Amino acid sequence: MNVLKKQTATTEATTTGPGEESRPGDLAPADYRLPVWFFGFEGVLAAAFDIIKAFPSAWPVLLGLLVVNIAVSLTLMRRRLKLAKALWRALVALRVGSHFALNALGFAVTSTLGHAVFAVVMAAVTIGLLAYSQETAVRALTRTPAER
Repeated sequence: MNVLKKQTATTEATTTGPGEESRPGDLAPADYRLPVWFFGFEGVLAAAFDIIKAFPSAWPVLLGLLVVNIAVSLTLMRRRLKLAKALWRALVALRVGSHFALNALGFAVTSTLGHAVFAVVMAAVTIGLLAYSQETAVRALTRTPAER
C-alpha cells in the first residue's frame, strides 16, 4: 500500500493555513474512493471464471466488460489505479485459493448450479472485500498524526 504512505506524507507536508490554497496535484483521501459502479464491474469479473463454466456462451459479454473495465481503469480512474491493483491482487489470491481448497477437500465445483452459486458468492465476497479495504484505506488516510 505504498500509495497510502505517499499520500499521508504529501498531506502532512502540504497542510495549508487559512487563506492558502493547496496545489492542484494534491489528492485528498476522499479522492481515492472508488465509485460504486466499479464494485459491480469487479464483482462480475471476479465471478467470470464460474460464469463461463456455468454459461459458456457468456464469454463475449465478459470479454466486453473486461475491455471496458480496463479502459475505464486507465482513463477515468487513473489516480486510483494503485489502490485498485492492490485490491485485485488480494482477490486473485482468494479466487485461486478457494478453488484449490475446495478441490483439496474433495468438494470440487462441477455442476452448472454449483458454478452459478459460486459466481454469486464470489461476486458478493469481492464487493464486500473491496468496500472494506477501501474504507480502511480512506480511514487511515484521514486520521490526523495525533490519532496514529
